[in-house]
Amino acid sequence: MHCFDVIIAGGAMAGATLALALDKLSHGRLSVAVVEAYQPDHDQHPGFDARSIALSHGTVQILTSLGLWQTIAPVASPISHIHVSDRGHAGMTDISKDTLAIDALGYVVELADVGRLYAGLIEQSTAIRLFCPSSVTSVVRQHNQVEVTLNSGEHLQAKMLVAADGAVSTCCEQVGMALAEHDFGQVAVIANVVASEAHQGRAFERFTEHGPVALLPMRDNRLSLVWCLPPQLAEQVMALDDAAFMAQLQQAFGWRLGAFVKAGKRSAYPLLLRHREQNVSHRFAIVGNAAQTLHPIAGQGFNLGIRDVASLAEELTRGDELGCYAQLHRFSQRRAADRQHTITLTSALVHLFSNDLLALRIGRNLGLAAMDNLPLLKSPLLRRTLGVVNR
Repeated sequence: MHCFDVIIAGGAMAGATLALALDKLSHGRLSVAVVEAYQPDHDQHPGFDARSIALSHGTVQILTSLGLWQTIAPVASPISHIHVSDRGHAGMTDISKDTLAIDALGYVVELADVGRLYAGLIEQSTAIRLFCPSSVTSVVRQHNQVEVTLNSGEHLQAKMLVAADGAVSTCCEQVGMALAEHDFGQVAVIANVVASEAHQGRAFERFTEHGPVALLPMRDNRLSLVWCLPPQLAEQVMALDDAAFMAQLQQAFGWRLGAFVKAGKRSAYPLLLRHREQNVSHRFAIVGNAAQTLHPIAGQGFNLGIRDVASLAEELTRGDELGCYAQLHRFSQRRAADRQHTITLTSALVHLFSNDLLALRIGRNLGLAAMDNLPLLKSPLLRRTLGVVNR
C-alpha cells in the first residue's frame, strides 16, 4: 500500500496543473500521486495531442501565481486582437489588447508542448509521484481516507481523491456521480492551417449557417482551426483532399487572411455538453473535463477548468483537515456560480449562432453591432473571454 495526501486520477492538463499547484501552494508539504494512463511524451496521448487551446488573460494570471507561466510562456503565442463576425451579414465586433491596455487578450499553446513541459516539472518535484501508465479500476471510501486500486494491481491510499480523468470519468462512475449529457448535433473538425497573409496575433470567430469557424494564431504563422459542422457535412469535409478542404474552408471563412495555402493533419470529434451537477462528494472532488466538457465556442472549457483547479488547490492547502467536508463544501460553493454561468452562456451561444432562422439571424447581428458600438454591452462576454471572473 502506497500512502499519500492526495491522489489525482488523470495527469493531462487539469490533473497535472492541480498536482503542480498543490506542490507550489503547500511548499512541497503535500504528497501527491498522479495516476495517468498515457505516457506524457507519447504521440497518442489524448490529453496532450496535436490540438491547441487558448489560455485567457485570467488563466495566465492564475498560472503566473502558481509559478507555471514562466515555463509555458516561451511556447505560447499571444492573441492581440479578436474579430467576431457572422458570415454574409453585417454584424461584427472587435476586441483589441490596445483598447484594454493589456499585453495580450490571451495566449495559444499546443497541448503537446505543455505536456512535455509539465512532465519535466513533475519529474523535478520530490512531492509528486507519477504512476504511469496506470489507471484507477476501483475506489473505496472510508471515513478518513480513500483507497484506490490500479490496473497494475497496486493499492494507493490518501486523504482524498480528485477525478481529472476525462469526460467519461471512471472515478466518477465508481462513486456514483451522475453525468448529464446534451448532443449539440455538431462535429468539430480540427487542423492546423497556414494562410498567405500574416495573422499578426489575430484570432477569428466566424459564425456560419452550419456553425462557428474559429482560427487561433500560433507560432510560425500557423493557425489552429476549429470548424464546427453537422455530422454529415463534417464527414464529407474530412474525406476531401487538402486542396478541396482549403477551398471549402475559404468559402466558409472568407478572405480576411488571404488564401489558405497549407493544411495539416485533420481530426474530428463530436461536440457534446457533459457535466456533473455535483463537483464534490465524500473525500472526492472533480476538475477539468470530468466536471464539465463544453462546446469550444468562445474557448471557455479549459479556462473554466483552470479556475476549478486553482480554487480546489487553494482550499486543500488551507488549515483544515485535508479533504474534510468543510474544505470541499467551500470549494463547491465557490465554483457554483461560475460553472453555471459559463455552461449556460456557452450553450446559449451555440444555439444562437448555429441557427439560420431569420429572426435569430437578425437578432444576433443587431447584438454584435450593438456590442461593438456600446462598450457597456461588451462587458459580460468580455469578462468571460478574458477569464476575469470571480472564483
